[in-house]
Amino acid sequence: MKLLHILAVAVGGSLLALVVMLVFKAQASKEGQAPGMYAGQLSPCSSKPNCVRSEAGTPADKRVAPLPVATSPEAAWQQLAAAIESTGGVVVGRNDDYLAATYTSALFGFVDDLEARLDPAAGVIQLRSASRQGHSDLGANRTRVERLRQQYLTAGQGAR
Repeated sequence: MKLLHILAVAVGGSLLALVVMLVFKAQASKEGQAPGMYAGQLSPCSSKPNCVRSEAGTPADKRVAPLPVATSPEAAWQQLAAAIESTGGVVVGRNDDYLAATYTSALFGFVDDLEARLDPAAGVIQLRSASRQGHSDLGANRTRVERLRQQYLTAGQGAR
């Protein structure tokens, strides 16, 4: 019985330590910002499996498709901003060819960045979605981009 009590205390202490660590990491994620552009493209993903990107040169395991621009670039940009907001994101910066948004997780409040670059030469919007903290995102950024794509394409059909 004493061994069971010791085991329960050890497991409880470990879980408490894990929760405290996650709270601190989530708080740290609120301090960062999107990396922005690098050499005319969205910044490359790090080696960690918590980022996806549509720009050329992205490794296959991190690659997602860009969004098509079927209307005017201005209309597509507005359509993207509306899709971001409807999927739970907040646009935090925007100019003629770059947009930055954040998504905050319900559990612990981790902040992830979504970035977009209008690529008029290719007729697309390039995307990058990445976690600010942690190693793996368990596919959250890929899932986010696919939900965003569905919302963007659905909104685009109504705009025609």
